Amino acid sequence: MLPEPVWRAREAAHDARVAAWVDPHLRRRADNEAHPVMDFLFTYYSHRPARLRRWHPGVGVVLAGPAARERLAWRGYTGTADGVTLDRAEFTDARVRTAEFVRALLAATAGREPRLACFGLHEWAMVYRLGPEQVRHSARRLRLGPAGTDEVVQTQRIRCSHYDAYRFFTPDAEPLNTLRPTREAQIANEQPGCLHAGMDLYKWAYKLDPFVPSELIADCFALACEIRETDMRASPYDLAELGYAPIPIETAAGRAEYAAAQAEFARRGAPLRRRLVDVCDTLLAWAAG
Repeated sequence: MLPEPVWRAREAAHDARVAAWVDPHLRRRADNEAHPVMDFLFTYYSHRPARLRRWHPGVGVVLAGPAARERLAWRGYTGTADGVTLDRAEFTDARVRTAEFVRALLAATAGREPRLACFGLHEWAMVYRLGPEQVRHSARRLRLGPAGTDEVVQTQRIRCSHYDAYRFFTPDAEPLNTLRPTREAQIANEQPGCLHAGMDLYKWAYKLDPFVPSELIADCFALACEIRETDMRASPYDLAELGYAPIPIETAAGRAEYAAAQAEFARRGAPLRRRLVDVCDTLLAWAAG
């Protein structure tokens, strides 16, 4: 049981932490200002800013005090004699299946050695042989120009293992990938050195919201922000005017820098992955009653 002053302090700390990411995004959105790095975290990932900002304690916690009663209007909560807690009845069969999938995927990923030789070429393959008006971030020029970008794709070995990156390859780039990731083989393919697998820890955390502690969701989002920055610094786009120095993966030095970043993100993602597996185990046991 958490007394009201204790859980309100945690709630306020979470809100302040998340506001540093959410508020600038909402200001840009109101001004119709695109941001090629940060928008991804709020558009590709479907968790709404208001949901990211809302604090939940996780299962097995009772929130005491009058203010907790407000949560009875929120989906997922129920009252008890001592306060308000998450409602096991709201953890539906669909939620159980999600937790089972997330656990299987993350446990399999955690059991593999990081592979560090993809060098972020997925972003290059997404613009391969496209016209300027077809490129996703068309307001940003390509650092090496269209011909130079295409040459990098043609001369480097592409080893993308992540289905949700591979599915955005251009048709001409798809056959250049040495792997053929599919949704069905996602559990068999995913590996911890992949930057997208690291960012997706945020997705797997919020997929089980509100039953995952919000501090863990925020920890995953924080890592996703850093990974996304590296992902785009290694991309073919020139983002220097936004303050993002390129990681020139077309050079040996750039590839070494990228691989070092991959290894570090794999190291930092490992404890988050373990925490999410533990949460899934807790949820599945809780659902089984």
